[in-house]
Amino acid sequence: MSKHIHGPGDVIGKRYEIRAFIDEGGMQEVYTATDTVLRREVALKAPKNETAAKRFRRSAVVSAKVNHPNVAKTLDYVIDGDRSYLIEELISGRDLRKVLAREVEVLDPYLAARMFHHLCRGVSAAHHAGVMHRDLKPSNVMVLGESALSGVKITDFGIAKMAEEELIEAAEGGESSISGSKTMIGALPYMAPEAIEKAKSTGQSADIWAVGAMLYEMLSGERPFGSGLPAVPNILKAEPPAKPRILNGNHQLSPLASQLFDIVLRCLNKDPKARPSADELLRICGTLCYPLSERRFGRVRDIRYNAWGFISDDGGSDIFFHLSSVYGAAPAEGDRVCYCCFLGGGADRAHPVLKMRPDAGAPA
Repeated sequence: MSKHIHGPGDVIGKRYEIRAFIDEGGMQEVYTATDTVLRREVALKAPKNETAAKRFRRSAVVSAKVNHPNVAKTLDYVIDGDRSYLIEELISGRDLRKVLAREVEVLDPYLAARMFHHLCRGVSAAHHAGVMHRDLKPSNVMVLGESALSGVKITDFGIAKMAEEELIEAAEGGESSISGSKTMIGALPYMAPEAIEKAKSTGQSADIWAVGAMLYEMLSGERPFGSGLPAVPNILKAEPPAKPRILNGNHQLSPLASQLFDIVLRCLNKDPKARPSADELLRICGTLCYPLSERRFGRVRDIRYNAWGFISDDGGSDIFFHLSSVYGAAPAEGDRVCYCCFLGGGADRAHPVLKMRPDAGAPA
């Protein structure tokens, strides 16, 4: 018997044919499906808790208000038997949690700034539509562009209300309830203090805290207040996190890194009223200087004099790089790297350069 709710070939609402299981979270399973009427591929989301049908419908209505390129579009809501389903656009990519866990330990400031800018655009559009996410975290941020890492789409606005209600139930139920809630454990590192203390009265500023926590993690590879239950007292204290040493490790990138860290501190202010709005974050992002060059991937062919070397890219070209362009851990010969490429004399130049995790292949 399948461990999933559905299997390939199942037809939902006489219209959506399940193709394959994609992933699951604390409250839902996600599948690729074919819309047999419009003949297009979609993402079909099925809540694990069958009693959540009314909340799922209400959330679908709310999420459909948000129409923005950086937010996954809600296409349909279907009831089939005793289950309800959300139909969303199918996004080609992987979530930010998987990027950080499987591909790279950190994002360099150029890439982090771009991802953060797109993230703020989506949050701003949602807030203008009167919709709060309430459960922003890396697993709800899809990274677009396959190997290009060109942008993001925020997902699961459609279950925002479900997330809020489960988080409130877990928070009010105490430590044992929190421990039993996958949603709560996953959300904790990105939850604002007021979301833990007074979950029912949280506002849009809680989303701002979450994007600040994610920016900190993108830049440093660490969560600003820790993970799981041990993070709770640190979040409630909300003492400003120390500036990670990695942010000062590259003189070419440290000015932008410092600007981004200042944004982090503003987002992680304990006072919700003192945090910037999503619109203000967008204005700040508009002042940041970062390149829009497509990310490429390759392998370090050689390093000379412990100072410079060449990358053999996936297209077969040799790309020059200098170790002063590396953000984070320095690569060794044979290591896989991610980089921007610029025209240069003799050989194109890679800057900045990110070492990838040892088991990371070319993103698909």
